Amino acid sequence: MTLLNDPRTRHRRLGVAAAAAGLLAALLTAGPAAATPDPGDGPAAREKVSRSDAAEVKAAMASGEIPGQDEIVHSGNVQHLANIPKDALPGINSDLAFQGRYAFAGNYDGFRILDIGNPKAPKTVSQVLCPGSQNDISVSGNLLFLSTDSSRSDSSCNSTTQPATEKSSWEGMKVFDITDKANPKYVAAVETACGSHTHSLVPERKNVYIYVSSYSPSATFPDCRPPHDGISVIKVPRNAPEKAAVVNFPVLFPGEGPDGGGNPGSPTNPGVSKTTGCHDITVLPSEDLAAGACMGDGILFSIKDPEHPKVIDQVQDNVNFAFWHSATFNQKADKVVFTDELGGGGAATCNAGIGPDRGADGIYDIVGKGDRRKLVFRSYYKIPRHQADTENCVAHNGSLIPVKGKDLMVQAWYQGGVSVWDFTDSVHPKEIAYFERGPLSTDTLQVGGSWSAYYYNGYIYSNDIAKGFDVLKLSDRRTDPAERVRLRELNVQTQPDYFD
Repeated sequence: MTLLNDPRTRHRRLGVAAAAAGLLAALLTAGPAAATPDPGDGPAAREKVSRSDAAEVKAAMASGEIPGQDEIVHSGNVQHLANIPKDALPGINSDLAFQGRYAFAGNYDGFRILDIGNPKAPKTVSQVLCPGSQNDISVSGNLLFLSTDSSRSDSSCNSTTQPATEKSSWEGMKVFDITDKANPKYVAAVETACGSHTHSLVPERKNVYIYVSSYSPSATFPDCRPPHDGISVIKVPRNAPEKAAVVNFPVLFPGEGPDGGGNPGSPTNPGVSKTTGCHDITVLPSEDLAAGACMGDGILFSIKDPEHPKVIDQVQDNVNFAFWHSATFNQKADKVVFTDELGGGGAATCNAGIGPDRGADGIYDIVGKGDRRKLVFRSYYKIPRHQADTENCVAHNGSLIPVKGKDLMVQAWYQGGVSVWDFTDSVHPKEIAYFERGPLSTDTLQVGGSWSAYYYNGYIYSNDIAKGFDVLKLSDRRTDPAERVRLRELNVQTQPDYFD
């Protein structure tokens, strides 16, 4: 179903009851839970909602306020070209990377390589079973990198779950050779402190540096004890990836006490995550810059020396941000969009009760020069369509749409779908297109929806947690110029200079 009306006028009244102090407090004080069970070997949890909430969802469907269960709706400038359901890998679909005519799709049970040479008919090339959430994925040349942030019995793809309290347990980075896309080969593994929730590449000619983001240490974990206030830096020689190794652990949040100098969280800052590491880092190699979304903090740092990154500025939002999740630079490197993953990705936060400023994007201008640059808050952006209380929905992974002189972005919102928005005016961001499915369920809160939505060589690709791999075509005079920009490779957390 295509909705031709202006999407900005369709505001839903669902979830007003969520404004009750108890529920709102619970969401704000909840820890940064993963969107799926750790270590990701099982199905996503389902949470029964109240009878009144279930009745409200059904009534909203009947009145047309929200799409029907699993119904697809989108703005008139979006076409849904293809969907490839999950196949051999039944786990949660996660992040995406691209190279040439191929898309690489992470899954909590491994990864999938798809041929997207014909975007209307993608084809599976190979599927690799290698359990270990989240399996955050990236590629560089003939190498593929996979994050493991769940405690495993060993580093092999045949490993089983094992408590992190056991010294022999393994978490970290895996490296594959993808010279033959139909037959990837596992070539190296590097254990890192607290595992690897996500990672970001700083590619060079001879080596690939990996910034490993991880968090949540415990005195009971032999390989993940506090303070854990930095990132692991891995060096991978391209010609000898089997020699990959950790070469540094730069401290990003120096300070006194057992937890370093990051955000202390509650009770000092109620409802805010305590900073015990970084969730995600986006690097901009053309500018020697990186932006870190680090639980309770947002940071800007220099990567002129990739083995020794240096923090330039550190900001907090102790009013509306619960968990700094990810970051995106604009092309001019004078803005950063940070996301707040309120509720850890498993909660219904796109409703009237939560409001427009929580679980949203925070837009920051970068002002000043060199090491004196500062992050200055300008505004929030959140999708303008309220979702049902059975739909997990919050700001998640997205990428730039490369148009000169404009700051345009496509972004995943879990069951809130895919949103295309314009933040050229930092103070007045606005949505220009969208795509979404109706709720997975009318009586239980199930984890689903778009994990990542990225623009690559003329199309939008989305990895839906439950429904599989989607291809969208955006046709709009504001975004059409981006079709002339072609990349040979895209890892969104390693932002390219689109116009170099």
